[in-house]
Amino acid sequence: MRNSNKKGKKFPLWAIISSIVAVIALIVGGVIGYTAWSAARDEKAAQKTADTFIAAVEKQDYTAMSQIVSEESLAAIDYTRESMAERYVTVYGGIGAAELKVSDFSLTQNEETDEYRISYSLNMETALGELDKKSYETILSKVDSEYQVDWDTELIFPDMEPTDKISIIKTAGERGEILDKDGSPLATIGTSMQAGLQPSALGEGDQKTTNLEKIAETYDVAVEELENLLEQGWVTPESFVPFKLLAQDAELPQATGVLYQETTARTYPLNEAAAHLIGYVGDASAEDIEKNPTLSAGDLIGKSGLEATYDERLRGQKGGRIEIQTSDSELKMVLQESEVENGEDITLTIDAEIQQAAYDQLTGESGSAVFMDPMDGSILALVSTPSYDANLISSGISSEDYQAYVDDPMSPFLARYASGYAPGSTFKVITAGIGLDAGTIIPAETQEIDGLSWQKDASWGDYKVTRVKDVPSVNLADAFAYSDNIYFAREALEMGQEVYKTGLSKYIFGEDLKLPIAMNPAQISNSGTLDSEGHLADTAFGQGELLLNPIQQAVSYTPFANGGELVYPKLTADQETAGSKQTVTPESAAIIKEDLVQAVEKEYGSSHKLAVIDQKIAAKTGTAETTEAETEGEDAETNGFLLAFDAENSEYLMLAMIEGKSSGSVIDTMLPMLEKMETFQ
Repeated sequence: MRNSNKKGKKFPLWAIISSIVAVIALIVGGVIGYTAWSAARDEKAAQKTADTFIAAVEKQDYTAMSQIVSEESLAAIDYTRESMAERYVTVYGGIGAAELKVSDFSLTQNEETDEYRISYSLNMETALGELDKKSYETILSKVDSEYQVDWDTELIFPDMEPTDKISIIKTAGERGEILDKDGSPLATIGTSMQAGLQPSALGEGDQKTTNLEKIAETYDVAVEELENLLEQGWVTPESFVPFKLLAQDAELPQATGVLYQETTARTYPLNEAAAHLIGYVGDASAEDIEKNPTLSAGDLIGKSGLEATYDERLRGQKGGRIEIQTSDSELKMVLQESEVENGEDITLTIDAEIQQAAYDQLTGESGSAVFMDPMDGSILALVSTPSYDANLISSGISSEDYQAYVDDPMSPFLARYASGYAPGSTFKVITAGIGLDAGTIIPAETQEIDGLSWQKDASWGDYKVTRVKDVPSVNLADAFAYSDNIYFAREALEMGQEVYKTGLSKYIFGEDLKLPIAMNPAQISNSGTLDSEGHLADTAFGQGELLLNPIQQAVSYTPFANGGELVYPKLTADQETAGSKQTVTPESAAIIKEDLVQAVEKEYGSSHKLAVIDQKIAAKTGTAETTEAETEGEDAETNGFLLAFDAENSEYLMLAMIEGKSSGSVIDTMLPMLEKMETFQ
């Protein structure tokens, strides 16, 4: 047998070199890949921190901001996360910083270190208006696998050092006046006493707590509110920190830590007579400041009525300076400076004399009165009773007195001229106008009516239309004079639903009258349709589901004092309104106007009590049922209405209403007022 020896296989040199190169390439590729992955991870982490920081800046979430700040940077300036957040609250809160918006943001890496640099610009509003854009930059340092913001006080404001402080000096412009059409003030400047805290006199610790509790009890304010006022950034030990306005002639209680200063205050010459319309002012609350951070404690703002609606125009623009000062109170730089601008005066169409006189007539009732110029839409008076003391509320009403208003069953805060009611028989003028224009109502034609109730046929079941006077033969003029429900119900049924609704569409149902008063649109019915004959009949004489507030009623009746043209209302001298519209032909409007004059002049007319007025008056009464009588012989609950206008010169139109009364009571109440109207013209 032959033996053979196997020798190891030899690889060519080129193959060995190739293998070594491949291994090195793998190692290098791995290193490069890891480096790229690590760099991408770092960039993502830095971006996340930057995004969180910027979001916290814009939201003014200083606690969230402090959680991503490096403790090392804070320690370098003797700050903690808590004191950093508090510093923002003190500085930004003190100047009313709001609406913070970041722009021009960039994130760049320092290639020689693990650091990233962020830069951005910041816009904000302050109590003095818009602050000029500020530019910021800082470093993101890597801590473990995350990035944190290197923070110092220059991120509050550039060039602000840790020991610097902010000072704001504010000057409020004079609040504009609300004036009547002749320039008489309805809201103006008077004097009042301002109660304020003197921090140095309150003591410290338990003594301070006791004094604040006593002040809170004496002046009917919350301890927390007083504490918040004392924590404002501008407050020093010797500051006067206002917390309550008192009337000029009010008793001034004494309490440790409280001083008084005379100050200007809002006053209301007509007071209760125009309280619902004009409203009142008060100190900006914590809730007000949260909604509008440009406000600060002690700012006077409109709380209700036109004072609130036109608050921005009336308040004007604050002036003053925001400064960065050194710890020694030396001026370092001016951040913002603005000139004070006084508020705008607002002139209404209201006639103060008519407003006061109408209120005096309605005092003691739950009612309202609207006076309009039916030719140009100017509202001359808007009265609601009962009312409230606007001067007392604006100067600082006690919680007990305010609660008494709230609990009053007569609802003195309710503006009845803006509340919806079924209009009753005053609405018959609209039904008549539609029928005359449609040709279904012929003025001289009479209806033969038997008895005090009527129904079309047995399909109506128990439903019947009723009337007050048993008159066997009634034409249009007599239907107005007797206020005959049956006549108008029959006429609406003869027109039919489509004709009647087409006529109603020419009025203001569903429209926004563009007045600075909160109100719901007038409605024909809950569904917007008249879904049965009974519903159509009820609507024809002002019942059914009709809802119009007294303002809307007055506007709807202007065509009958204005040649058939409906005139839109205005409350301010500079208000632009929609153009008038022809809702009734001039011929039909003239017929109805003369019939309303006859309803006053005829002895049997429903408005005959007004015949004593030495002026030609057109009028229509209305008594709307609010609840049905529960038993036979019992009267239903009603609201009384009176439409009256100057039939000679159309210088005014009045719509008055008293809850829980009949139209006869409204005539008795408002007759003296109508007798005076010539003296106001």
